[in-house]
Amino acid sequence: MLKYFFIKKLDKLILGSFIGPFILTFIVVDFILLTVNMLKYFDEIFGKDLPFMVYMELIGYFVISISPMALPLAVLLSSLMTFGNLGEHFELTAIKSAGISLIRALRPIGIFVVFLTIGAYLSNNYLVPRVNLKTFSLLYDIRMKSPALDIKEGVFYNGIPNYSIKVNKKLDEVRLQDVLIYDHTSGQGNIHVITADSGRMEPFFNERYMQLVLYNGFSYQEGQGQRGIAEKAPTFNRTEFSTNQMVFSLDAFDMNRTPENLWSNNRSIKNIKEIRTDLDSMDLALNQKYFYNYVNTEASYPFFARNRKLTPPADIERKRLISDSLRNVKFQAEFEKESRANSDGSGSPIGSTAAPTLPDDQRQLRADELMGDSAAQTTGGTISRADSARAIVDTMAVVPAPNLAGNPNFVPATTEKQIVLSPEEKASLDSLRQTRRYLVSAASGGLTTARNIKNNFTTNKNEVDVIAREFRRFQISWYQKYTQAIACFVMFMIGAPLGAIIKKGGLGMPVLVSIIFFVLYYMLTITGEKWAKEGIADPLFGTAFSNLALIPFGVFFLRQARKDARIFEADFYAAMFQKIKTKWVSSRKTEKLKEELS
Repeated sequence: MLKYFFIKKLDKLILGSFIGPFILTFIVVDFILLTVNMLKYFDEIFGKDLPFMVYMELIGYFVISISPMALPLAVLLSSLMTFGNLGEHFELTAIKSAGISLIRALRPIGIFVVFLTIGAYLSNNYLVPRVNLKTFSLLYDIRMKSPALDIKEGVFYNGIPNYSIKVNKKLDEVRLQDVLIYDHTSGQGNIHVITADSGRMEPFFNERYMQLVLYNGFSYQEGQGQRGIAEKAPTFNRTEFSTNQMVFSLDAFDMNRTPENLWSNNRSIKNIKEIRTDLDSMDLALNQKYFYNYVNTEASYPFFARNRKLTPPADIERKRLISDSLRNVKFQAEFEKESRANSDGSGSPIGSTAAPTLPDDQRQLRADELMGDSAAQTTGGTISRADSARAIVDTMAVVPAPNLAGNPNFVPATTEKQIVLSPEEKASLDSLRQTRRYLVSAASGGLTTARNIKNNFTTNKNEVDVIAREFRRFQISWYQKYTQAIACFVMFMIGAPLGAIIKKGGLGMPVLVSIIFFVLYYMLTITGEKWAKEGIADPLFGTAFSNLALIPFGVFFLRQARKDARIFEADFYAAMFQKIKTKWVSSRKTEKLKEELS
């Protein structure tokens, strides 16, 4: 009972010493990653006179979206600091002397990290996609917003739509001197120019409009017309004014919110279920490309296909039949739904007649020919391919063959008589082709055909590569939701034993070691994802490459920590070097003694 009470207190002590550094390091790491991420869009989001809450909303979205990357580093640094502090204050030594192993001491934090990994997965799958959707929408609206009204001296300002304004001197924020304005509202170019000696610029009506009053100037306007030989030149008007008042609408400086459904195709805003649905669609589209490439290729080789056929492989044909059956079932369901909506009181569609169907035995035979007895996996569940094929057959109308024999105008086709040529006649006909003109024409035709085939293959290959690359990208997004969460536990496997070995707490050595391993983790992640995108490695292996590469480090450090190894102390390597040197000197003396005795 006393031992159980001691272990319970110990678990609270270790977990309590971990929670504080974890929260602190998570906030610090998240802030650092937020700063790095915001610097990418600094020029696009600042200087546009946005409300403070818009910036806070965008920062909040960024904080949540980068949390999957901040969690592994926070776990690594906090676990290293926790066990480093325990080892530095000899608390870890006291725990071991009480008969409690290092594995048992790691258990409370390990359980917490397991729940943290599950929470990270749920966040990656449900919360982060929704936040990414709002982030993309808000960031796009901020980019599209016009910058704040800021007219500078000697520079043309084009922020107001259809106007280009130049002020040579600004006495203050209201009074202007030497104003030049190009009016492009007519859409005909620089045909309307306004100049003024001075002016006043003041916003009004809650800054929804801007009033520009010009003094002592001229308005030059060229008439609109089509110039030609017989046409008169367009008129040119010059108007002098002492006061000219212009009103500009400032609606262009407001931020308009874009509907979020415009970003619905981005893989970063989809959860696992939606990604798998898109993967199924892309897989069927890719299979259709493969199938039609086989079908169209046969027409490009008429001599080859005269006696042989280019048939697609069995798996491509099977997927095509599945795709066609599912498409037909979907079409039939939509057709029945539309028929019920447009049906009259008798229950039959208006203006349509029921198509006759095949008998049951012929339906089954036709279905077996199309699909066989296999089953097809779909997104919504498992359906029988034979049932899908029978659904296709059900949509086929039985068209009775016309009674051509009873038609008085029917004339049966005559059988052509086959002409047999003698060897001399064949040789005579072949000699007609053995001319220079015919050979040059045949070579040119063959070269043109080869070029067309090459161009068709290149185009088809590019289309297939685009779909396949996008398919791999969606697979990477799918596996990332798991691997980023598992990275939290991998970093704990590295940080906790490493802290017990280093026995240094605080923000010195732990921060340095954490940065080294996090940079290594980040580089391995980028490398593996690049391999997966380019098709060099399987997307699952490429996404999990960083975790697979770092797990051996965690196992090695855990083994060394259980043996109280001092692999990060200089005395350990000095003693190892001295031991190797002594052994080498002893071996040399033994060899020399053997030589003397021999």
